[in-house]
Amino acid sequence: MIITIDGPAGAGKSTIARLLAQTLSEQSGKTFEYLDTGSMYRAIALLGLRRHVDWNIAGQLESLTKNTTINVNNGKTFLDGEDVTELVRSPEVTEKTRFAADNPAIRLIMVTLQRSIAEQFVRCGKGLVTEGRDQGTAVFPDAPIKFFLTATPKERAKRRLKELQDCGKQGDFNEILRRITERDLRDTSRTVGPLRIPENAIQIVSDGITIENVVNQMLQKIAAEK
Repeated sequence: MIITIDGPAGAGKSTIARLLAQTLSEQSGKTFEYLDTGSMYRAIALLGLRRHVDWNIAGQLESLTKNTTINVNNGKTFLDGEDVTELVRSPEVTEKTRFAADNPAIRLIMVTLQRSIAEQFVRCGKGLVTEGRDQGTAVFPDAPIKFFLTATPKERAKRRLKELQDCGKQGDFNEILRRITERDLRDTSRTVGPLRIPENAIQIVSDGITIENVVNQMLQKIAAEK
């Protein structure tokens, strides 16, 4: 079974998808893998930083993407065999990831790769919880269960500010909100794999709802669909 979770930046997709996969594995006795598609684009950005690409020349990053190997397994992201799970979360990578995520050619490569990874899991008898911007629309449009997880921009900005503060870092709420708004506009207006609500998706607005409650809602919906 493939379960997709789409939604805007800061909606909590990664945390919830990881917990959902873990809970499904515990409850069903069948292993559910978690696929963090955003980390795959981040890996390309990391590669671009390492190779000192000219970010204004899209073809340079596209060429690197075609000649590298990215894999996701057991919740970890590998770039040419190297575990870069933590490295791709750096501020420098975050700032450059848009050059990979907004590149139509790279998105098409990633769609093929994500489907290939899913096929490997399915062949091994595993389920999959995958999250991103286009999982239920472009990558797995026939997935039996799709979720669209969202929250208001202000709520997402509050969460991001708290994350920074919890790490001992400073942040400006208005600046974070501005960046989230800009990201939403880029995600919804890109020509390939734009962010939109997948057909037949179950929508969940997470404002004021705990992570555990969101996961429980998803579990109830999954049980009802079986």
